[in-house]
Order: sequence, then C-alpha cells, then structure tokens
Amino acid sequence: MPEQKTLKRAAADKRAGKAASTQAGEFVKEQVDKVRAGKHGVRSPKQAIAIGLSEARRAGVDVKPPKKGATSEATRKKAQKDSAAGKHDGAANKTASKTASKESSAKRSRVATSVLKRESKEGASPQAMSKQAKSAAAKRPAASRSAAAKKAAATKGAAGRSAAAKKAAQTRSSRAHH
Repeated sequence: MPEQKTLKRAAADKRAGKAASTQAGEFVKEQVDKVRAGKHGVRSPKQAIAIGLSEARRAGVDVKPPKKGATSEATRKKAQKDSAAGKHDGAANKTASKTASKESSAKRSRVATSVLKRESKEGASPQAMSKQAKSAAAKRPAASRSAAAKKAAATKGAAGRSAAAKKAAQTRSSRAHH
C-alpha cells in the first residue's frame, strides 16, 4: 500500500501536467527508499521499479502496459490487471480490507519482516540505480531522449529551469576541480 505522501506527490505531479511516468516515479522512489531503509529487499533495480510501477497503476496512474514482445505475457497481463484495478475507484481500499479480514499471526509477520531485512540492499543502491538508468536510456533513440528533455524543461517553469541551470553549473564547477 503506497504511503499518503506518495499519493499526494503523484497527484501534485498530475495537476502540474507532468507525464504519467513522472507520476509513477513517485511510487518507484518510495520503493527504493523502502529497500534502502531495509523494509524489504529486491534482487535488482528492475524489481524495485516493477513494484513501484505496479503500485502506481493500482493507484490510478495512467502508465501503459509494456508492448507485446517487450516483456513476458504474464508481466503484460499483470500490468493490465493493475491498470484495471486502478480504474475502479476504491479498488485499493478493497484489497486493503481483504487483507485486514485475513487473520495475520504476529509470529508469521515477524518472520516475514526478518527475512526481508536479511535481503540485500544492493538492488537499490545509488550505483545500481544509476547503471539501470543509463542502460535503459542507451536503449532509447536520441530523438526520443531529446523530446523527453524538451518536455521536462517545458513543464518545469521558469523558476525550476533557473534552479536546474544553477545546479548544473555547480556540478560542472565541482567536477572541474577533480
């Protein structure tokens, strides 16, 4: 179940006219933070992203399911199911009440938590996430990357662009000193 602050941030992104992928990014960020905090483990950055996207779809973010042939049929089906669940209002609440009605033993809950705590945090390490982002971007054509950057700049607003430019200049100057 996504946290309230994640839902609020995603809603704010939607109001600001940002892309569905940006809204979904809030859910992915929440997953990464959970893994880094040791609340649960993932084997790879892709797994953390997949969990985040699934939650986003279930929360009603309009993230398209992967194209035919891009992933396994099972993954596509799951994505479509998640999107359908997100379309029904109160779908997230239904699943919450369903799990609450099932009696969960304290012992089982404790064991599950300890197992997840033993899972590695490497899957969501900054290095792993960076490698994943770079390899994912490299698969996309330059025109697509350029268009995404232009759209991002357009929805950022003047103050946002100015802040980003200052940050970029700061990064360049700090890299020049090394």
